[in-house]
Amino acid sequence: MTNLDTQQLLNIARNSAQQAGELAAEMRADGISVESTKSNRLDIVTQADTAVESLIRKQLAAARPDDGFLGEEGDPTDGTSGITWVVDPIDGTVNYLYGSPYYAVSIAATVSEADGRRRTLAGCVFAPELNAEYTATVDQPALLNGRELLVDDQVTLDNALVATGFPYDLTRRDRVLATMAGLAPKIRDFRLNGAASLEICGVADGRLDAFFLWDLPVWDYAAAALIATRAGARVRGGKDSPRTPLLLAAHPRLADAITPHLQH
Repeated sequence: MTNLDTQQLLNIARNSAQQAGELAAEMRADGISVESTKSNRLDIVTQADTAVESLIRKQLAAARPDDGFLGEEGDPTDGTSGITWVVDPIDGTVNYLYGSPYYAVSIAATVSEADGRRRTLAGCVFAPELNAEYTATVDQPALLNGRELLVDDQVTLDNALVATGFPYDLTRRDRVLATMAGLAPKIRDFRLNGAASLEICGVADGRLDAFFLWDLPVWDYAAAALIATRAGARVRGGKDSPRTPLLLAAHPRLADAITPHLQH
């Protein structure tokens, strides 16, 4: 991919994310409710999730009809171009439902690697009610509303502000609680904010020093992982990783310090 190609992909992602974010905010202002559940009663879908994903799918298909699409809510489609768009229409659906502004639209243009992982070429995470647009490409820096982001390289484990979350599968929450109990005395504090894409971007912009979570779907991190990486973070693992389903994002030195304290 040339620089022009990735910029074009980013422009498409940004435009789609902006319009999708506006729709999400409008629908919440008009009132929304749970439309259905997926894995269990905690894994909810609102009318806005499906409407926003439908809008994004149509916009991407109009801009690049030969590309594939992988979204959280709908069926995937294969393309012929080698590009697949990975989309979370509303990351932080529970926050969205409860009136918290901490939710985002996440859009990533990806290609498949030989090991089965997806490599993101361009990504945008847009939080409409926070007025925060995170962007990056593989050959351009990470930006927040146009400002370049760099991960703090001076944070030690004992001064680290770390974020995580709970899986929807209730039987797997004990692992998170046990890890938090072991790590808590060694760090500054924990945060659980409920929108993984914004947590990973938070590592990029310094609101957080590290983020970890098991079995995170690829649409939650495809765009954000590139943004954090381009800001200087190490992002490893994830549900599409052939090595570990534990995703960790932090400055490389801090990642090395945290890793021994995470239950694999």
